[in-house]
Amino acid sequence: MTAQELYQAIVSKKSYLCVGLDTDIRRIPAHLQREPDPVAAFNRQIIEATAEYAVAYKPNIAFYEAQGPRGWESLQRTLEYIPKDCFTIADAKRGDIGNTSSLYARTFFDPASSGLDFDAVTVAPYMGRDSVEPFLEFENKWVILLALTSNAGSADFQQLPVDGEKLYEKVIKRSQTWAGAERMMYVVGATRADELAHIRTLIPAHFLLVPGVGAQGGSLADVSRYGMNSQCGLLVNASRSILYASSGTDFAQKAADEARTLQQEMKTQLELKK
Repeated sequence: MTAQELYQAIVSKKSYLCVGLDTDIRRIPAHLQREPDPVAAFNRQIIEATAEYAVAYKPNIAFYEAQGPRGWESLQRTLEYIPKDCFTIADAKRGDIGNTSSLYARTFFDPASSGLDFDAVTVAPYMGRDSVEPFLEFENKWVILLALTSNAGSADFQQLPVDGEKLYEKVIKRSQTWAGAERMMYVVGATRADELAHIRTLIPAHFLLVPGVGAQGGSLADVSRYGMNSQCGLLVNASRSILYASSGTDFAQKAADEARTLQQEMKTQLELKK
């Protein structure tokens, strides 16, 4: 999916919602535990309930890897359930050098190799350019680089002062020489909304993937105010607040209600930006 196609999906649905499929098998409603693949069965209903409100889906790969081989099967089924007009993100946070990074890229971008065909993958920048470039070798695929995360530990490295700048600022500036706004996005946590305006001066045209709205308490209004650009430029992720809106048989309807609430607020924010 190109940047223009993603923007058109945002315009069409009046939404920049990304649903995070952080599906914990221990939290799936009891009536689904009898299914042959409880995770895929749960995800399918979540996707069907939220697809009219979401432009992207983001499985967190750790929740699938933790299930071993059956988890990878659940992931493959889940990817097949996602509508073709939605942007798909493998939230894997990979990053290594040489052949290792190439194999990570094949895992998520080469269906002939792995059976998976995501639009994008999250990548950790710590090892530098040669750890990111293998992901960029796949045409029309995106790298979503970790920039400024919302966890307390981000202060350990990301916000360290280095030659008059914070380290995350240097990461953003340097990485722009690797790919343009058509191939690279950045992760910026919603609880860092106060820094979004500054980040926008560094990367005015890029999409930002913003986790932390919903259960983590990030403000959608603040994220939209400081992070939106003329092409929206935002994918705002919500996971637990949608997935676990109910633990009963009505979980899909409650997920739809939560997604609709976010979409309606996003519609308002898009109209304010006009």
